[in-house]
Amino acid sequence: MAQVSPRRQQCAPLAAIASAVPETLAAPAQAAWTIVDRLQLDSVAEREAILQGLLAPSAYLAPKLFYDSLGSILYEAIVETEEYYPTRTEHTIVETHRAEIAAIIGPHRQWVDLGSGDSRKAERWFDTIRPSRYVAVDICASAIARALARLAGRAAPPELVGVVTDFSSALDVRHALISAPTLFHYPGSSIGNFTPREALDFLRAVRDHCVVRGSGLLIGVDTVKDRTRLVAAYDDSLGVTAAFNLNVLRHVNRLLEADFDARDWRHVALFNEEESRIEMHLEARRPVTVRLLGRRRCFQAGERIHTENSYKYTEDAFRRLLADAGFGSTRLWTDAARDFFVFYAEASGR
Repeated sequence: MAQVSPRRQQCAPLAAIASAVPETLAAPAQAAWTIVDRLQLDSVAEREAILQGLLAPSAYLAPKLFYDSLGSILYEAIVETEEYYPTRTEHTIVETHRAEIAAIIGPHRQWVDLGSGDSRKAERWFDTIRPSRYVAVDICASAIARALARLAGRAAPPELVGVVTDFSSALDVRHALISAPTLFHYPGSSIGNFTPREALDFLRAVRDHCVVRGSGLLIGVDTVKDRTRLVAAYDDSLGVTAAFNLNVLRHVNRLLEADFDARDWRHVALFNEEESRIEMHLEARRPVTVRLLGRRRCFQAGERIHTENSYKYTEDAFRRLLADAGFGSTRLWTDAARDFFVFYAEASGR
């Protein structure tokens, strides 16, 4: 898992934001923020993609499907478990080095928050970075609206802009940017949900947005470490992550008029050392036949549905990835155990 993932959440559409934002937080007559909706959902295409994944010889589901309303609640519980170290480790690194990081980035940047969620991680930087402009980028329109409504209540807030988009497919937020030094913010190790090839393409897209000198990327990265600790972080003793993984079947049942029974499946987390990634799967406890939009798929006992990858990086491997994406000088902050990395990478040639 990652704090801010490139997965699709089940959220209120932009048209429903008025009901999603409490009346006390509603925008004034002259709105204190603007939101642009670039997310054009094709429900037929979405359902077809899910169906094809489940009908594939090695069945799979996109991890963005984790996040229906219950999945979102379960994820918040995961980050509080004893075994899940990334969230609290990244927080400690940032709190320890906040002033130094802020001095290197520089003040008054245009701040682009990728997977912004409730925007609270970015907001903690406002007093040190003092962004001139804040662009919240997320797949969930109602989350953006709530966050920007709260930020608008700050004393002297920056210019506030929201972009509703699924940047896991393609990052293009140029329409929302002005010509100014820009800081892209991607915390929480969500880069691990991409394959290395996808991560390179994504980082190149970020780099291509850095068109003004002084622009760069602040990103969180989970590290390679003891396999036992890695697996435990994705298979906690309370079973919260197991419930989170199994809940995806409930979500698929709604989307595909399917009849998965979670009791027929068990959560599996493992570390694929060759690929340097944690994998999450759902494994059939017994032979199961599932109805999917009028089709049927038979799963044998022990057959798995692959639901998530989370790649882990060494320092050298991630520095190479940043360099290959076109970033120049990099700075790294970490904890004493090197459990997590926070990189700042400046766009080269800018």
